[in-house]
Amino acid sequence: MSMTTDSGSARHRRRRSPEEAKEEALTSARRLLLDRGPDGVTLKAVADDLGMSHGNLIHHFGSAAGLQSALMGAMVRDLTRALETAVVKVRLEDSGPRELVDTVFEAFDGGGAGHLAAWIGLSHDLGQLDSVRDAVADLVQAITEKVTADGGEAPRHIPSALLFITLCAFGDSVIGGALCDMLGRDRQSVRRIAAHMLPTFF
Repeated sequence: MSMTTDSGSARHRRRRSPEEAKEEALTSARRLLLDRGPDGVTLKAVADDLGMSHGNLIHHFGSAAGLQSALMGAMVRDLTRALETAVVKVRLEDSGPRELVDTVFEAFDGGGAGHLAAWIGLSHDLGQLDSVRDAVADLVQAITEKVTADGGEAPRHIPSALLFITLCAFGDSVIGGALCDMLGRDRQSVRRIAAHMLPTFF
């Protein structure tokens, strides 16, 4: 017991630079969002998790709302990078419907992006997603280039196909596990369904 207490005390005493403190606070806040939902992202919860003082977090973020806004911004940047990675994969790889579905699903699964999207939607703060717009447009363009590589005409329904895949990926990342359990389906079911449906858009 004494070793745990000493370790905890050492963590409480550890000095952090301002940038380290902010980065660690955002990492903790992300973990709390995934574990407890938006209501779990509080200054007290983050301070307790990291052994920081409440005042220290106020100094860095101004308020709980400031912390939550900074977390949203950081996670939106992560989602944008994930979608940019998806664009690169679509352009460089000889991928079929399942590979495309997996790429989009992984963008929403990684780092809690699906939970972030739900949080933004419920808070009506959709302006946070403005920076994602260009990444989505690039993904539409990359898919268009892929399916017209042989000189064919570009299908009109690519945006609709991406909307379908994205909605599936979003729902799967937030509540897919629970729904699959309820319906006796395995965790890959939604991806298989989306991949099966995708060719019907072209």
